[in-house]
Amino acid sequence: MILVEACVVDREEAVNAVYAGANRLELCVDLVHDGLTPPPALVEEVLGAVAVPVRTMVRPLPGPFTPDPEELARMVAEVAEATALGVHGVVLGALTAAREIDREALARLLDAADGLPMTFHRAFDRVADPRRAWEDLCELGVDRVLTSGGATTAWEGRGLLRELVAAGGPTVLAGGGVRGTHAEELVAATGVAEVHARAAAVPALREALGQLAPDWPGADA
Repeated sequence: MILVEACVVDREEAVNAVYAGANRLELCVDLVHDGLTPPPALVEEVLGAVAVPVRTMVRPLPGPFTPDPEELARMVAEVAEATALGVHGVVLGALTAAREIDREALARLLDAADGLPMTFHRAFDRVADPRRAWEDLCELGVDRVLTSGGATTAWEGRGLLRELVAAGGPTVLAGGGVRGTHAEELVAATGVAEVHARAAAVPALREALGQLAPDWPGADA
Protein backbone atom coordinates (compact mmCIF):
# COMPACT_ATOMS: atom_id res chain seq x y z
CA MET A 1 0.00 0.00 0.00
CA ILE A 2 1.41 3.38 -1.03
CA LEU A 3 0.80 6.35 1.27
CA VAL A 4 -0.33 9.54 -0.43
CA GLU A 5 0.43 12.87 1.25
CA ALA A 6 -1.45 15.91 -0.03
CA CYS A 7 -0.19 19.47 0.16
CA VAL A 8 -3.12 21.69 1.20
CA VAL A 9 -3.53 25.38 1.97
CA ASP A 10 -6.96 25.62 3.62
CA ARG A 11 -9.73 23.64 5.28
CA GLU A 12 -11.66 23.00 2.07
CA GLU A 13 -8.64 21.54 0.30
CA ALA A 14 -7.83 19.45 3.36
CA VAL A 15 -11.31 17.93 3.57
CA ASN A 16 -11.48 17.30 -0.17
CA ALA A 17 -8.03 15.70 -0.25
CA VAL A 18 -8.90 13.29 2.55
CA TYR A 19 -12.22 12.47 0.88
CA ALA A 20 -10.29 11.69 -2.32
CA GLY A 21 -7.98 9.29 -0.50
CA ALA A 22 -5.06 11.24 0.98
CA ASN A 23 -3.55 9.45 3.97
CA ARG A 24 -1.68 12.42 5.39
CA LEU A 25 -1.65 16.20 4.86
CA GLU A 26 1.07 18.80 4.67
CA LEU A 27 -0.46 22.16 5.60
CA CYS A 28 1.13 25.40 4.46
CA VAL A 29 0.22 28.74 2.92
CA ASP A 30 1.62 30.89 0.09
CA LEU A 31 2.64 28.24 -2.41
CA VAL A 32 3.79 31.01 -4.75
CA HIS A 33 6.82 31.17 -2.44
CA ASP A 34 7.09 27.37 -2.09
CA GLY A 35 5.08 27.27 1.12
CA LEU A 36 5.19 29.22 4.38
CA THR A 37 4.08 28.57 7.96
CA PRO A 38 0.28 28.44 8.30
CA PRO A 39 -1.33 30.64 10.97
CA PRO A 40 -2.35 28.91 14.22
CA ALA A 41 -6.05 29.47 13.57
CA LEU A 42 -5.83 27.61 10.26
CA VAL A 43 -3.89 24.76 11.86
CA GLU A 44 -6.58 24.35 14.51
CA GLU A 45 -9.32 24.51 11.88
CA VAL A 46 -7.76 21.77 9.75
CA LEU A 47 -6.93 19.56 12.73
CA GLY A 48 -10.57 19.76 13.75
CA ALA A 49 -11.85 18.94 10.27
CA VAL A 50 -9.90 15.80 9.31
CA ALA A 51 -9.02 12.47 10.88
CA VAL A 52 -5.65 11.88 9.22
CA PRO A 53 -2.22 13.09 10.38
CA VAL A 54 -1.41 16.72 9.61
CA ARG A 55 2.15 17.97 9.29
CA THR A 56 2.67 21.72 9.16
CA MET A 57 5.27 23.75 7.33
CA VAL A 58 7.72 25.72 9.46
CA ARG A 59 9.08 28.45 7.22
CA PRO A 60 8.42 32.00 8.40
CA LEU A 61 9.93 33.83 5.42
CA PRO A 62 10.25 33.31 1.66
CA GLY A 63 13.66 33.19 0.04
CA PRO A 64 16.63 30.83 0.28
CA PHE A 65 16.57 28.05 2.86
CA THR A 66 19.50 29.57 4.74
CA PRO A 67 18.06 30.99 7.97
CA ASP A 68 20.00 33.71 9.76
CA PRO A 69 19.94 33.73 13.59
CA GLU A 70 16.74 35.77 13.75
CA GLU A 71 14.87 33.56 11.29
CA LEU A 72 16.14 30.42 13.01
CA ALA A 73 14.83 31.73 16.34
CA ARG A 74 11.43 32.24 14.70
CA MET A 75 11.53 28.69 13.31
CA VAL A 76 12.32 27.27 16.74
CA ALA A 77 9.38 29.21 18.21
CA GLU A 78 7.09 28.01 15.42
CA VAL A 79 8.08 24.37 15.98
CA ALA A 80 7.20 24.74 19.65
CA GLU A 81 3.91 26.40 18.73
CA ALA A 82 3.02 23.67 16.23
CA THR A 83 3.75 21.05 18.87
CA ALA A 84 1.46 22.83 21.34
CA LEU A 85 -1.32 22.95 18.73
CA GLY A 86 -1.22 19.18 18.41
CA VAL A 87 0.11 18.67 14.89
CA HIS A 88 1.45 15.26 13.96
CA GLY A 89 4.74 16.49 12.53
CA VAL A 90 6.58 19.47 11.10
CA VAL A 91 8.06 20.11 7.66
CA LEU A 92 11.16 22.28 7.42
CA GLY A 93 14.70 22.62 6.12
CA ALA A 94 17.92 24.54 6.73
CA LEU A 95 20.97 24.86 4.49
CA THR A 96 24.26 26.69 4.76
CA ALA A 97 25.44 29.22 2.19
CA ALA A 98 27.59 26.40 0.77
CA ARG A 99 24.39 24.39 0.08
CA GLU A 100 25.09 21.83 2.78
CA ILE A 101 22.75 20.69 5.56
CA ASP A 102 22.93 23.24 8.37
CA ARG A 103 23.54 20.67 11.06
CA GLU A 104 23.63 23.16 13.91
CA ALA A 105 20.33 24.77 12.91
CA LEU A 106 18.65 21.43 12.33
CA ALA A 107 19.84 20.13 15.70
CA ARG A 108 18.18 23.10 17.39
CA LEU A 109 14.96 22.49 15.48
CA LEU A 110 14.95 18.80 16.33
CA ASP A 111 15.47 19.67 19.97
CA ALA A 112 12.53 22.07 19.83
CA ALA A 113 10.39 19.37 18.23
CA ASP A 114 11.08 17.11 21.22
CA GLY A 115 10.41 13.88 19.34
CA LEU A 116 7.71 15.20 17.01
CA PRO A 117 8.23 13.66 13.54
CA MET A 118 10.14 15.93 11.19
CA THR A 119 10.15 16.01 7.38
CA PHE A 120 13.10 17.74 5.71
CA HIS A 121 11.47 19.42 2.72
CA ARG A 122 12.66 19.98 -0.85
CA ALA A 123 15.50 22.20 0.26
CA PHE A 124 17.18 18.80 -0.01
CA ASP A 125 16.98 19.14 -3.80
CA ARG A 126 19.20 22.23 -3.62
CA VAL A 127 22.15 20.67 -1.79
CA ALA A 128 25.52 20.51 -3.51
CA ASP A 129 26.12 16.85 -2.58
CA PRO A 130 22.92 14.86 -1.97
CA ARG A 131 24.73 11.77 -0.72
CA ARG A 132 26.60 13.68 1.94
CA ALA A 133 23.40 15.54 2.82
CA TRP A 134 21.61 12.20 3.20
CA GLU A 135 24.30 11.01 5.62
CA ASP A 136 23.87 14.21 7.65
CA LEU A 137 20.11 13.74 7.88
CA CYS A 138 20.56 10.10 8.89
CA GLU A 139 22.94 11.08 11.66
CA LEU A 140 20.70 13.88 12.90
CA GLY A 141 17.64 11.64 13.09
CA VAL A 142 15.26 13.28 10.61
CA ASP A 143 12.57 10.68 9.94
CA ARG A 144 11.42 11.68 6.44
CA VAL A 145 12.78 13.58 3.41
CA LEU A 146 10.56 15.12 0.73
CA THR A 147 12.55 15.07 -2.48
CA SER A 148 12.35 14.88 -6.25
CA GLY A 149 15.76 13.23 -6.38
CA GLY A 150 17.48 16.52 -7.15
CA ALA A 151 15.59 16.99 -10.42
CA THR A 152 12.66 19.13 -11.47
CA THR A 153 10.28 16.21 -11.06
CA ALA A 154 10.40 12.96 -9.11
CA TRP A 155 10.15 10.99 -12.34
CA GLU A 156 13.26 12.72 -13.71
CA GLY A 157 15.03 12.16 -10.38
CA ARG A 158 14.02 8.52 -10.03
CA GLY A 159 17.63 7.30 -10.18
CA LEU A 160 18.64 9.17 -7.03
CA LEU A 161 15.33 8.33 -5.36
CA ARG A 162 16.02 4.65 -5.90
CA GLU A 163 19.54 5.10 -4.48
CA LEU A 164 18.26 6.87 -1.35
CA VAL A 165 15.61 4.22 -0.70
CA ALA A 166 18.28 1.52 -0.99
CA ALA A 167 20.61 3.41 1.36
CA GLY A 168 18.12 3.25 4.22
CA GLY A 169 17.59 5.87 6.90
CA PRO A 170 14.80 8.45 6.64
CA THR A 171 11.68 7.54 4.72
CA VAL A 172 11.84 8.87 1.17
CA LEU A 173 8.74 10.89 0.33
CA ALA A 174 8.75 11.34 -3.45
CA GLY A 175 7.43 14.73 -4.51
CA GLY A 176 7.64 17.00 -7.51
CA GLY A 177 5.19 16.59 -10.37
CA VAL A 178 3.91 13.22 -9.15
CA ARG A 179 0.79 12.35 -11.14
CA GLY A 180 -1.48 9.40 -11.62
CA THR A 181 -0.25 8.93 -15.18
CA HIS A 182 3.12 7.66 -13.97
CA ALA A 183 2.75 7.02 -10.22
CA GLU A 184 2.73 3.24 -10.53
CA GLU A 185 5.85 3.29 -12.69
CA LEU A 186 7.57 5.71 -10.28
CA VAL A 187 6.92 3.42 -7.33
CA ALA A 188 8.17 0.40 -9.27
CA ALA A 189 11.30 2.21 -10.43
CA THR A 190 12.29 3.63 -7.05
CA GLY A 191 10.82 1.48 -4.30
CA VAL A 192 9.31 4.51 -2.54
CA ALA A 193 6.38 3.76 -0.24
CA GLU A 194 5.11 7.35 -0.02
CA VAL A 195 4.32 10.05 -2.59
CA HIS A 196 3.51 13.74 -2.19
CA ALA A 197 1.38 15.90 -4.47
CA ARG A 198 -0.98 18.86 -4.55
CA ALA A 199 -4.52 18.09 -3.41
CA ALA A 200 -5.89 18.27 -6.96
CA ALA A 201 -3.73 15.32 -8.00
CA VAL A 202 -4.97 12.98 -5.25
CA PRO A 203 -8.00 11.45 -7.04
CA ALA A 204 -5.90 10.33 -10.01
CA LEU A 205 -3.15 9.06 -7.71
CA ARG A 206 -5.64 7.01 -5.73
CA GLU A 207 -7.02 5.51 -8.91
CA ALA A 208 -3.55 4.71 -10.22
CA LEU A 209 -2.23 3.24 -6.99
CA GLY A 210 -5.37 1.43 -5.92
CA GLN A 211 -7.17 1.48 -2.60
CA LEU A 212 -4.95 3.16 -0.03
CA ALA A 213 -4.50 1.91 3.50
CA PRO A 214 -5.61 4.51 6.06
CA ASP A 215 -2.77 6.05 8.01
CA TRP A 216 -4.93 6.91 11.03
CA PRO A 217 -5.45 6.05 13.83
CA GLY A 218 -2.46 4.29 15.28
CA ALA A 219 -0.12 4.58 12.31
CA ASP A 220 3.15 6.47 12.16
CA ALA A 221 2.26 10.10 11.56
